[in-house]
Amino acid sequence: MNEIKICVIGLGYVGLPLARLFSTKYKTVGFDMNASRCEALMAGHDTTLEVNDKLLQDAINNHGFVCTTDIELIRDSNFYIVAVPTPVDVNNRPDLRPLLGASETVGKVISKGDIVVYESTVYPGVTEEECIPVVERVSGLRFNQEFYAGYSPERINPGDKEHTVEKIKKVTSGSNPEIADIVDGVYKSVLTNGTHKAPSIKVAEASKIIENSQRDVNIAFMNELAKIFNAMDIDTHDVIEAAATKWNFIKLSPGLVGGHCISVDPYYLIEKAQVYGVLPRVMFAARRLNDGMGAYVANQVIKCMNKKGVLVKDSKILILGITFKENCPDLRNSKIVDVYATLKEYTDNITVYDPWANPIVVKREYGINIISALPESKYDAIILGVAHWQFLEINVRNLLNENGVIYDVKGVLPRNVVDARL
Repeated sequence: MNEIKICVIGLGYVGLPLARLFSTKYKTVGFDMNASRCEALMAGHDTTLEVNDKLLQDAINNHGFVCTTDIELIRDSNFYIVAVPTPVDVNNRPDLRPLLGASETVGKVISKGDIVVYESTVYPGVTEEECIPVVERVSGLRFNQEFYAGYSPERINPGDKEHTVEKIKKVTSGSNPEIADIVDGVYKSVLTNGTHKAPSIKVAEASKIIENSQRDVNIAFMNELAKIFNAMDIDTHDVIEAAATKWNFIKLSPGLVGGHCISVDPYYLIEKAQVYGVLPRVMFAARRLNDGMGAYVANQVIKCMNKKGVLVKDSKILILGITFKENCPDLRNSKIVDVYATLKEYTDNITVYDPWANPIVVKREYGINIISALPESKYDAIILGVAHWQFLEINVRNLLNENGVIYDVKGVLPRNVVDARL
């Protein structure tokens, strides 16, 4: 190829950090259908907090990085990267509409010799069997003759300031050996830890889907252990600490599995496996178990309240945190919402405090009103749902009524403070 000109389609948690990084070396434009998102970014602020203002403003002012909704401004690119969401529908079936829509956008602007690389998490075969035909149909160009493709799965961990995009090792692939080398070279040029070039696009797709499916299964096992040991009145975290003294024990903790990856991606492989006549029983069981943990936590809180003689009906409950993970504003697939919904059957007096979450977005997505400042009321039960750093500095006992209950989902509060933990 001649001079690389990059366009990143989708400027969310994945696309924006990647586009910002590429802008330090290549002419880069970011494309997103959300006009308010583009306006905010061009004003120098990322509401996801994945790219700090200084880095974003440097990319715009010193490297010519542009965010736009205007398709004409991406037409002169020759290396398109698609980083749009891949959600599931209400029946947990893969929803490829954002991906196919982005492929249509690429098809409208792609030219002979150009490359399109997909980063969205998918089951093996989506790139070549679902997305590329759309690009061919819209563009009128022939795949692997007039335009080419690659796949490099995203590895963004929202809120993680250690494993940022430039530091991670990326898997790359291409639709033929020459294109694989080009794609690999482009990514390698901006990554400090290099790349792993997979032998095919399908291998790269499969590698991403099993990364998150493996974690889902492992956490499900820990959640199952938590249920067993809670029933036996044994502290699960004490058991894990003891077991972790063995050199080959994998130390994980039980918890609520939300977010855009672990709680969603396994469904893509589950769907595809059944097409081939394979019933993925372990993955099915893991998803079912992890999806039920929100209700389980709520019922454990109710059990603690009953044991201490605290009337559950119309009780005052404080939930600390509603984002899907600590120190991050990401609300996607938050399982704290399931805790809230179960407790709502018993009381309307539930307060949710989260200084990281946007109250407007929470209300729009979940219909829940939250507060952004520490409350002064007293509560019958307090649930630490997310380990935001602000919560670790609170004396939660000062917010508790006499005989009140503190339940620690994350296992981060001092043992002498809490009544129970997951």
